[in-house]
Amino acid sequence: MLNSSCYKDKLVRIQRLINIKIAKAYHTVSNEALCIITGLMPINIKIEEATNYYAVTKGEEYLYDREMDIKNWIHPAKHITIIEGQDDSTHYIQAYTDGSKNEVAVGSGIAVFAGGNLKTTLRYKLNERCTNNQAKQMAILKALEHIQLNEEKKKP
Repeated sequence: MLNSSCYKDKLVRIQRLINIKIAKAYHTVSNEALCIITGLMPINIKIEEATNYYAVTKGEEYLYDREMDIKNWIHPAKHITIIEGQDDSTHYIQAYTDGSKNEVAVGSGIAVFAGGNLKTTLRYKLNERCTNNQAKQMAILKALEHIQLNEEKKKP
């Protein structure tokens, strides 16, 4: 980075002369206007950007956006808190979803409970080209749609 203003000023002066030649402008035009006219980024900003990019990709100064060994991954259970529902609530709905794929077919399944009682089960067959993750996502989507549809029916 350009910590010294002396070096920064020298670089800006050199770029200014180049920008004046490119833009065929008068010497009275400001450096910022010349950079806009020529479409060139100010040299001090470009150098700072390049040093930050190098530090992120190759250097040791920054620790984000870098590959991390699996042993350093934090287990999600240590950071996620599960909030239990209240059984006495009249609006207590649970939906259990799953999707799977095997050699024969791809499918999704849903079980919807309200107040601890099984209200409905839904099954969907998907195209054989779908993946296991797509089956699981489809199950979640259909469960949410089913719950929303039933809640809208209850409203007067």
